Amino acid sequence: MIELKTPSAIEAMREAGRVVARALVAVREAAAVGASLADLDEVAHGVLRDTGAKSPFLNYLPSFAPTPFPAVTCASVNDVIVHGIPDGYRLRDGDLVSIDFGAELNGWTGDSAISFIVGSADPADVALIETAERALAAGIAAAVPGGRIGDVSAAIGSVIRAGGYGTPAGFGGHGIGRHMHEDPHVPNEGRAGRGLRLRAGLVIAIEPMLMAGGGHHYLVAPDGWALHTVDGSRAAHAEHTVAITEDGPRILTLP
Repeated sequence: MIELKTPSAIEAMREAGRVVARALVAVREAAAVGASLADLDEVAHGVLRDTGAKSPFLNYLPSFAPTPFPAVTCASVNDVIVHGIPDGYRLRDGDLVSIDFGAELNGWTGDSAISFIVGSADPADVALIETAERALAAGIAAAVPGGRIGDVSAAIGSVIRAGGYGTPAGFGGHGIGRHMHEDPHVPNEGRAGRGLRLRAGLVIAIEPMLMAGGGHHYLVAPDGWALHTVDGSRAAHAEHTVAITEDGPRILTLP
């Protein structure tokens, strides 16, 4: 079932989005060489505590996972595409890090992800992240009333393909509101003019996931959560929660 949000609900989601943005800024600032992924998760957890928000990630148990997710962030490094579990791994110079984070505040949810490089940056990694961000921007620009989900997916996919990158099959964005994952699914590949018609009040999380090595295949880690590139190439992830309004797309997870 798809719930169209009222203007007041969208405002409430914006407040949850501010918490998400604040946490991601704090994590990015703390992500120095030598910091552990667990350290970064605690930084994000601290923002939740300070704002009175809850984590929609912690103890989340989707059908594909063998165990509940044990943290408030997904922390994916280098060849991990998404769903990395933050642990004691300490960041090294040149690591490409993707942090996915959500917050629930007063019954409404926000979800966003950023990718960045710790220390010295390889130009290839910079290009990968910039392409992920362009794909996200293209998807957001297509999220307008009267359009279709396929328009969003096609916009994302065209940027990914033009860059020579791949995206994991079956993974993409999603509806969001009272829960982190709601209908509809928002693929990162698609055909324009196809799929659900977009209406004002629909709120979706748009999230391109890029693999530098191309293709659509991935490997699942033994923990049942993390997705790895098959060839060990780098990956990047970018995401915003976006409300479709009569005035155009409104990003709810900006700082």
